[in-house]
Amino acid sequence: MAITLSGNVSVSVALDLVSSLDLRSVTDPIRYGANFSFTNGTGANQANEAFADTRTLAASATEDLDLAGGLTDSHGTTLTFTKIKAIIIKAAATNTNNVQVTRPASNGLVAFMAAGDGVALTPGACFALIAPDANGIAVTAGTGDLLTITNSAGTTGVTYDIVIVGTV
Repeated sequence: MAITLSGNVSVSVALDLVSSLDLRSVTDPIRYGANFSFTNGTGANQANEAFADTRTLAASATEDLDLAGGLTDSHGTTLTFTKIKAIIIKAAATNTNNVQVTRPASNGLVAFMAAGDGVALTPGACFALIAPDANGIAVTAGTGDLLTITNSAGTTGVTYDIVIVGTV
C-alpha cells in the first residue's frame, strides 16, 4: 500500500483593535497568516506521514509518546518518524486541569530548548510548532524520540487533540 501526503498547516490572526473617540472610531485591523504547504517527500516543505488522535489522561497521569515506533497511523502502519515537521496540540475546553507538554530528561524530542522545558496548555489552549525546512525536528530512536504529555493535577482527567506531521 502506497501512502502519500499533501496539504497545508496554517496559523492565522484576524483581529480589529478599535479606539472609540469623541466623534469617530479608529480601527487598526491586525491580519496575519502563516501558511505552510507540504508535498509528499522528505525535503524542505515535504512530509510523508501524519498521526492524529484525541487522547485522554486520567487524573495525574503521564504518557510518553514514542515518535520512533510507538504510534500508528489511521492505516495501521507503525510510525518511526525521522523528522517532525509540525506538532499541534489542543487541550479540550472542558478540561479542569492543564495539559502539560514537555521534553523529558531522558530520550526527549528536541522540540524544546532543554530537558524539562515545555508548555502548559490551560483548558481550550492550543500549541503549534511548525518546522518546514529540510531538517525539521530530528527524531533519534532511543535518544531523542519522546514527547511527554501530563495531566497537571489529580482531580479529573484531561482530553487533548494531537496532530503530528513528519517524515518516516
